[in-house]
Amino acid sequence: MTDLPLAQTVRRAGEWRGVAEIVTLDYDTRFLRRKRLATDTGRPFVIDLEKTTSLEDGDALELDDGSRVVIRAAEEDVLVVTGKSIPRLAWHIGNRHTPCQIDTDRLLIQRDPVIRRMLEQLGATIEEARHAFTPEGGAYGHGRTHSHDNGHSHSPDKFHEHDAEHDPDETVDAG
Repeated sequence: MTDLPLAQTVRRAGEWRGVAEIVTLDYDTRFLRRKRLATDTGRPFVIDLEKTTSLEDGDALELDDGSRVVIRAAEEDVLVVTGKSIPRLAWHIGNRHTPCQIDTDRLLIQRDPVIRRMLEQLGATIEEARHAFTPEGGAYGHGRTHSHDNGHSHSPDKFHEHDAEHDPDETVDAG
């Protein structure tokens, strides 16, 4: 297959100790199964997991040579959302299946002009920034919520409302 070190085991943050090299990945890149990567110092390795996995900041990949590579969340373009009612704003973001990092006094989401406009119409204050993006993993543990690609479109001129009910025949990734 390859002479590169092979990672087939993920150790979740808090479940491992010791020294590790670092690989810095953005949110989208941290969702993977099989890929050639390189540590931040340039050491190449191959990740080959049993199934597609959402890697979180602080998780470690255990390589077959005995070393570990820790996952670091890369800084990326985000919208910092603040306002009078953080829970209400978070509900609207979640109702659109948008990944969201929830802090005590703010929400972080990936830059999206449609969601930004909706939030501004709801009274939110929006600031563009660069931060490590580590959204909530979903109600069922590690993993990602399903995308909003469920048959309806977003127009940049108008946002739509819908409730959390979905077509019972729709496939939803539970996590």
